[in-house]
Amino acid sequence: MSRPLAAVTGASAGIGRAFCLALARRGYDLLVTARDRARLEALAAELRAAHGVAVEVLAADLARDDDTARVAERLRAATGLALLVNNAGFGTKGRMAETDPAGQEAMLRVHVLATSRLTQAALPALLRTGRHARAGVINVASIAGFLYSPGNVNYCATKAYLITFSEGLAAELAGTNVGAQALCPGFTRSEFHQRMLADARDIPGPLWLSAPKVVEASLDQWLAGGPVICVPDWRYKLLAGLARVVPRALIGRLIAWRRVRRPASPPAGPPVPPRDAPA
Repeated sequence: MSRPLAAVTGASAGIGRAFCLALARRGYDLLVTARDRARLEALAAELRAAHGVAVEVLAADLARDDDTARVAERLRAATGLALLVNNAGFGTKGRMAETDPAGQEAMLRVHVLATSRLTQAALPALLRTGRHARAGVINVASIAGFLYSPGNVNYCATKAYLITFSEGLAAELAGTNVGAQALCPGFTRSEFHQRMLADARDIPGPLWLSAPKVVEASLDQWLAGGPVICVPDWRYKLLAGLARVVPRALIGRLIAWRRVRRPASPPAGPPVPPRDAPA
């Protein structure tokens, strides 16, 4: 094994792309997946030219069982697999009584089912690598996983799953050289909000994070064998800490109060939820 291999889902943009760039700089070969093959091929060419790493492209829609099965099979056969980054995800807007059921089901499949299936498929290879080098799984969750919100019911719920899943996985892997991390960023500049047709102007400028800095914080903590939960930026660390001690009912009242006070954004048209946007 000349170089370790990292697999990244949702690799074509945002946090997923930033992971690919950072891992290539660190000397990892890459297996990149997303729905958009053209963007993946362009990314692969960029990484090969800039860093001399091997990059395998596997176009897949993780809301589809057959595509998830193809990626899982590739992970089972991987040699030198050192890191799986479960980053694929997307957001939607709308109350459960009104939102498109297909979009909600796709979110559950991508955030929950695909993460579970790909992680289980990758673990034997990761444990083999862990005999002689650091290996693990990074699940891109969100600060939203510590909260709940009207209009984002399943988004918050699935991100909470990713946090708990990562904590349980880390406990199972204790004593091995394989770790697990739940990366919980706040608002991160990427295509995420445009794709879910959210108005980013509602979010104060100081709350925005950059994808490269989010990824550097994640990798630094993971490589150092740090805590399971990684919350980049002190402001979001404070919010996550408060969310764990403040009564849940009070959190709900604060969120409802904020939504009532915030002026409504102009209609953005029908939602078109992508399924390879960064989480």
